[in-house]
Amino acid sequence: MNLDQLVETAKAMVAPGKGILAADESTATIRSRFDAIGVESTPDTRRDYRELLFRSEKAMQDHISGVILYDETIRQFARDGSRLVEIIKSHGSIPGIKVDMGPREMPFFPGERVTDGLDNLRDRLRDYYVHGARFAKWRAVIDIDARRPSAGSVKANAHALARYAAMCQEENIVPIVEPEVLMDLDHDINRCFEVTEYVLKMTFQALYEMRVQLEGIVLKPNMVIAGRKCKTQASVDEVAEKTVQCLKNTVPSTVTGIAFLSGGQSDVAATAHLNAMNAMHALPWNLTFSYGRALQAAPQKAWAGKDENIPAAQAAFYKRAHMNGLASLGQWKEELEA
Repeated sequence: MNLDQLVETAKAMVAPGKGILAADESTATIRSRFDAIGVESTPDTRRDYRELLFRSEKAMQDHISGVILYDETIRQFARDGSRLVEIIKSHGSIPGIKVDMGPREMPFFPGERVTDGLDNLRDRLRDYYVHGARFAKWRAVIDIDARRPSAGSVKANAHALARYAAMCQEENIVPIVEPEVLMDLDHDINRCFEVTEYVLKMTFQALYEMRVQLEGIVLKPNMVIAGRKCKTQASVDEVAEKTVQCLKNTVPSTVTGIAFLSGGQSDVAATAHLNAMNAMHALPWNLTFSYGRALQAAPQKAWAGKDENIPAAQAAFYKRAHMNGLASLGQWKEELEA
């Protein structure tokens, strides 16, 4: 393990004004998103779409520090024969890779899941390093309601995250540690705070036990927010205040940076919440974004599978990247969305 290299990469991933593009949708996930815009999902259409993002020069150079890729994408070539990884690197962005195999139901824990993917992970990491990946991502899914999560499911996911992170660092790959408390149901913001605080405490305990070097990771948590079905939705300022307090309670200052997931928030809400946190607080970590849908929904709709729409799609992508870049500095204003 080269800790200096890991720290340098982690710092670059959360550089001021920049954030991470999560372009690691599975084949099934991107198929559903293409269905929504009337585009058939094939290796070529998936390549074409991602290529238009990676060739968005101004967005990539100015606001995208890294790109999380799917296994298919890290091996793909652009229409002109260039490797997609090399296009990303040409803009100064860092290629990364999703390495988990998705959540699976836990035996004896009804309605709770643990993420698979530790088998053969070391060998896969070595292969991905050769293909250009310098960071990785593993997502743990934490289901939440009045009963869930159980201690058993939280500890199982924290343990898997920590084992993954240790193997990444062994192979000189920065691990993105992503424990996501979902926002799908009707829990209120206080229940989200309670569960997120517990999940983060258990995650960092597991990381400590696995001897993971915290200055060589990037944390990718959910924001503390009410479930989308909750009748009472918190204000932007309340989300910011509770999220920051939760992080202060749980995240060691040695962690280099925090790149939030959007978790199904609207484009503007994800930007506003990030901006409020950075505008209101001086914090020991850089706070930025690691968004998928919140960066991509607008360019996908503008593209609609047509080459003649590529400039419009790239303009839409630049706008979302620019808005979130400003939010990572606490400089975004709602009137800029017009």
